[in-house]
Amino acid sequence: MPLQIVHHPDYDAGFTANHRFPMSKYPLLMEALRARGLAGPDALNTAVPAPASWLKLAHAADYVDQVIGCSVPEKIEREIGFPVGPRVSLRAQLATGGTVLAARLALRHGIACNTAGGSHHARRAQGAGFCTFNDVAVASLVLLTQGAAQNILVVDLDVHQGDGTADILSSEPSVFTFSMHGERNYPVRKIASDLDIALPDGTGDAAYLERLATILPELSAQLRWDIVFYNAGVDVHAEDRLGRLALSNDGLRARDKMVIGHFRAQGIPVCGVIGGGYSTDVPALAARHALLFEVATGYA
Repeated sequence: MPLQIVHHPDYDAGFTANHRFPMSKYPLLMEALRARGLAGPDALNTAVPAPASWLKLAHAADYVDQVIGCSVPEKIEREIGFPVGPRVSLRAQLATGGTVLAARLALRHGIACNTAGGSHHARRAQGAGFCTFNDVAVASLVLLTQGAAQNILVVDLDVHQGDGTADILSSEPSVFTFSMHGERNYPVRKIASDLDIALPDGTGDAAYLERLATILPELSAQLRWDIVFYNAGVDVHAEDRLGRLALSNDGLRARDKMVIGHFRAQGIPVCGVIGGGYSTDVPALAARHALLFEVATGYA
């Protein structure tokens, strides 16, 4: 069985090429996966929009209704970073539904990845930081509500702290949130995860991987996790324009192998989401995101 990949063409909401959020990375990621032979018909699964009932497990009901109805207040749109029109609304619903589907596929097959997701700044009351709905928080609560999982671990290695995930899941004892991120990066006011590791600007491959290697066994010692959500943001890369850390492509690959290999060696399912990545060289950015899928294929 090849690595199961969840995708939808409407993950791309059609932003202009010069937008700070590089929306074209989604179709370019699929091109990269096809070029690597990873996106055959037996690997691809099509996302469907998350219903409002799922979204309201994690988000305030009025905010969910505003996004679905494309009536988000301008103040919140400014915090998100773009207007929430029909294409953005659909994209947010699809990406969230995609992570739920990827989680179910991971529970069935051991590992699966969404070609979107990792929208970890969306909080209970509203979106923020290019994040409309928090797909990992929604998926975690869907699995718990439906009895598909009892103990869930979130490993968030995006360069930005997972404040929204921490906010939504802070009162949920069945989910443990871990974020390792740049200390001096967005958000300015962080919301405490169950475990936060803040790294100094300029942290490179060796120091990053050494720190991560000490943390993973500690996470495994806490509980027998039913599933791990892995946010594999590539904005830790040295060439990312919003990152401030200094990982290389080899460092990204080693990071993904360390995380996925650690949990799969214990038989724990892993659901990968791509998280953040910001570059004016969008094909190079898409290639960085493709590393997650290349590594995950080795564990499928």
